[in-house]
Amino acid sequence: MKLFVVPTPIGNLEDMTYRAVKVLREVDLILAEDTRTSGFLLKHYDIKTPMHSHHKFNEHKTVQNVVERIKAGQNVALISDAGTPAISDPGFMLVRACVENEVEVECLPGATAFVPALVTSGLPNDRFCFEGFLPQKKGRQTKIHALAAETRTMIFYESPFRVVKTLTQLAEVFGADRKASVSREISKIYEETVRGTLTELAEHFTLHNPKGEFVIIVAGFEE
Repeated sequence: MKLFVVPTPIGNLEDMTYRAVKVLREVDLILAEDTRTSGFLLKHYDIKTPMHSHHKFNEHKTVQNVVERIKAGQNVALISDAGTPAISDPGFMLVRACVENEVEVECLPGATAFVPALVTSGLPNDRFCFEGFLPQKKGRQTKIHALAAETRTMIFYESPFRVVKTLTQLAEVFGADRKASVSREISKIYEETVRGTLTELAEHFTLHNPKGEFVIIVAGFEE
């Protein structure tokens, strides 16, 4: 018996794989970040497997119970609201607990937002570092300054409410002319990628009200 980590579409429901649907239909239990959000996906694919809530606020309390369920003979699938669980989403604690308890973990390949954003950015993608969300307050400036000399292409996730602030702060520390690319609403109807310098991108999204989920790709430092 095992834990299946199952990626789900980040926008377009057609990005769901046949294998992901099969696994979600066959497991005994699905752990979902938000059962209401995932309910739409399961209904769309006629998946009737029972769901339990598993999110960052209860993750530390539920992992041992899930491990015991699997060891007792159940197959369990973990999904997040969108994309691959544990990538800036709940999942790490559960995977770690399974590994520590010698419970098999199988992660299906599938959707994650930063890969298409990185590929379409036009920036070097042979080497890169994924930073996820920057700290909102404490440690934010320290983190940005620490990345100023990073030579690899950098990937950040950001909300529409902070994207201008983040681009502005990155420009102040990295330099106004540092090349970057911003993708939003990946795989959805209003998908958009805007490329330019950090300053140009900050100005663009100051004029155009940011909407959707954002991935910011920033070129690495060049001597």
